[in-house]
Amino acid sequence: MAVRNKWLPQSQSAPVHNWQLERIVAELRQARSQWRAGCGRDRELGGRELPSRDVLRGILDALCGALFPMRLGPADLREESEDFYVGHTLDTALNALLAQARLELRYTARHSGASDIDLDASAVGIVQEFAAALPRLRALLDTDVMAAYQGDPAARSVDEVLLCYPGIMAIIHHRLAHQLYGAGLPLLARLIAEIAHSDTGIDIHPGASIGGGFFIDHGTGVVIGETAVIGERVRLYQAVTLGAKRFPVGASGLLEKGLPRHPIVEDDVVIYAGATVLGRITIGKGSTIGGNVWLTRSVPPGSTITQANAQNESFREVAK
Repeated sequence: MAVRNKWLPQSQSAPVHNWQLERIVAELRQARSQWRAGCGRDRELGGRELPSRDVLRGILDALCGALFPMRLGPADLREESEDFYVGHTLDTALNALLAQARLELRYTARHSGASDIDLDASAVGIVQEFAAALPRLRALLDTDVMAAYQGDPAARSVDEVLLCYPGIMAIIHHRLAHQLYGAGLPLLARLIAEIAHSDTGIDIHPGASIGGGFFIDHGTGVVIGETAVIGERVRLYQAVTLGAKRFPVGASGLLEKGLPRHPIVEDDVVIYAGATVLGRITIGKGSTIGGNVWLTRSVPPGSTITQANAQNESFREVAK
C-alpha cells in the first residue's frame, strides 16, 4: 500500500523522476550540522524553538479585528454580537500569543545561558500587560486614523482610511509591536514589524517611539530606525528615511548596538517625499522638510528646509 505524504499535494498521474533525493537530503543534513556547530548549536531541542511567522500573522489578523471589529472583523459580524466577537477573538489570540511569547523567552534563556525558571510566569505577565494596553492603543490609533483623514484631501471617510491606507495598517502593526518590544519580546515585535513591512512596503522598527496623530501618506519606501523618536501630529510622505548616519564599531570589532543613532522629530513636523534624515539630530517643532532633501544636521523649530538651502548650508560647512 502506498503511504500518503501529508506534507505534499497528491497527484494520481504525476510521473516519477529521479531527483537524487537521498544524496541531497544527506548533503543538506551536513550543511545544517556545520552551521549548528559553527554557531555552538550542536544539540537541538527536538522541536521548533522559535516563534512562527505564520502563527503571528493569524494573531495579528485577530487583534486587528478585535480593535476594529465592524471594519476589520468578519464580514458577517452584527453590532449586537460585537462584544462577544471581541471577547472570543481576544481569548483565542492572546492564548496563541502566550505560546509564542514562551518560545521567545525560552529561546533567549537557552542562548544566553540564563535560567529558564519562572519563564512561564514571565510570559503570562507580559501578555496580560499587552492585553491591558489594548484599549489605550485603540485610542491612540483613532488619532492616527483621524490624522490621515484630515491630512489627505482624497480621503472620503475615516472608514476608507482604515480599510485602504497602507500607512494605517503599518501603524496598527507598529503600535502592537512597540508594546511587545518594550515588554521584553523584541523578536516577536520584529516579526510583526516585518509582516507589516512585507504587506505595506513601510519599514518601521518596533523600537521607534511614535506619538499620536501620526500619518504616513502613500507610504511605499518609508524607513524609520530603531531609536527614532517622533512627536505628535507628524506627517511623512513616501520614501522618507529616518536613518543612522554612522555605525560605531566596538573594541570587539563588531557594531555597537542600542546606541541612539536615529533622528528626533518634534511635534507638527512634515517631511516630504524622498527626504533622507540621518543621525541623532533634532528636527524642531513645526518644521517642514522638503522633498529629496539630504539632512544630517539639527534644525530649529519652525524651519523650512529645501534642497537649495540645504545645499547652501553644506557649502558653508565645507568652507569653514
